[in-house]
Amino acid sequence: MIYLWNTLIIIGSFILMELVAWTSHKYIMHGFLWYLHKDHHQPHDHKLEKNDFFALIFMLPSWLLIMFGVIGDCDYRLYMGIGFTLYGICYALIHDGLIHGRISLLNKTKNAKLLALKNGHLAHHENDTKADYKKENNVCYGMLWVPLKYFIEAKKNNKATAEN
Repeated sequence: MIYLWNTLIIIGSFILMELVAWTSHKYIMHGFLWYLHKDHHQPHDHKLEKNDFFALIFMLPSWLLIMFGVIGDCDYRLYMGIGFTLYGICYALIHDGLIHGRISLLNKTKNAKLLALKNGHLAHHENDTKADYKKENNVCYGMLWVPLKYFIEAKKNNKATAEN
C-alpha cells in the first residue's frame, strides 16, 4: 500500500508543477519578472537565455524536498521532490527540446499530441509578446495543458499528411 501512496504523491506533485508552471508563467514571468522572460519571446541565436534562470528557481524546491525527504527516512517529501524533478525533465525535453528545437532529434516527431503542445506554445509566442497577462488573446501558459483545438488541428494535419 505504501508503494501506491508514494506513486500517487509523485503523480500529484507532477500535476501540481504544471499548475505552478502555468500560474508563474502567466503572472510572474509575464508580470514583474518580465525582464528575465522577455528574451524567450524574441528571436536570437544564443544558446542560453535570461529565461533559463527560471530553471534554477524551480530546481531549488525539488532539491530541498529530495534532500529533506531522504534525511526524513524517505518520507513524502522525497516523493514530492521526485514528482517535481520528473516534471522538470519533461519540461526540458518538451519545452526546450521539442518546442524550441534545442534537441534536434525531437524536431522530427509526427506525434499529434506532441505537435499540439508545440503549436499551442508557439501560438503563445505569437500572441503574447509583452508583460501583459490581462490581454484577451493570451494562450497556453502551461507546458502540458493547451486548448483542445490544438490537438484537433494536429490530428487533422497528421491525417492530411498521411493521405498525401
